[in-house]
Amino acid sequence: MGIERFIDHTCLKSDATRNIIEKLCQEALEYHFHSVCINPYYVQLVSSLLKNSSVKVCTVVGFPLGSSTLEIKKAEAADAVRSGANEIDMVMNVSAFKDGDYDYVKREIKSLREAIGKDVCLKVIIEICLLSLSEIETASKLVRESGADFVKTSTGFSTSGANAEAVRIMRKAVGDDFGVKAAGGIRTYKDLLSMIETGANRIGCSASISIMEEERNAR
Repeated sequence: MGIERFIDHTCLKSDATRNIIEKLCQEALEYHFHSVCINPYYVQLVSSLLKNSSVKVCTVVGFPLGSSTLEIKKAEAADAVRSGANEIDMVMNVSAFKDGDYDYVKREIKSLREAIGKDVCLKVIIEICLLSLSEIETASKLVRESGADFVKTSTGFSTSGANAEAVRIMRKAVGDDFGVKAAGGIRTYKDLLSMIETGANRIGCSASISIMEEERNAR
């Protein structure tokens, strides 16, 4: 599998215009990326632009803080799926996790799984920059136990993004048959390879095109 199939081609900027999103979709179709990841407002547009293609529609829920109530997250996720989303990247409630309320964290993830159905890919962002190494391990295990498909490093909107050490811990925590997505600050081909080598099987990035050009020049 080429590196393009690892990539969720991403634009989550609050000022992204329709033209920017249309260009994002054109690039994803040209390079055969795994998905386009956009804010919920653009799900319906992106779904129509990517119709009958292999490129998935990914959006975010509870983004970027993860502090929305469970019912709001459920409603947001269900609405996104009705609008055409194939994949949901939900931000874990970091406050609840930090308080040790693991039952709430599990309940939240399980509730979203029920709300979107088993055929929609559910990724849970644990925001590694706010967690200790041991908390990263614990959170990753909770995500797996709660019925999600992926554990994801970062929103890219907090103090820092993905790093190889965290990805390695996440992969070890969830085992070989579970998804690990690295996102946030992945801007070069070297960055992407580092994430894959340490255990990521999905990469979220906005620098996808320059990374692909680097990869082609390296052949």
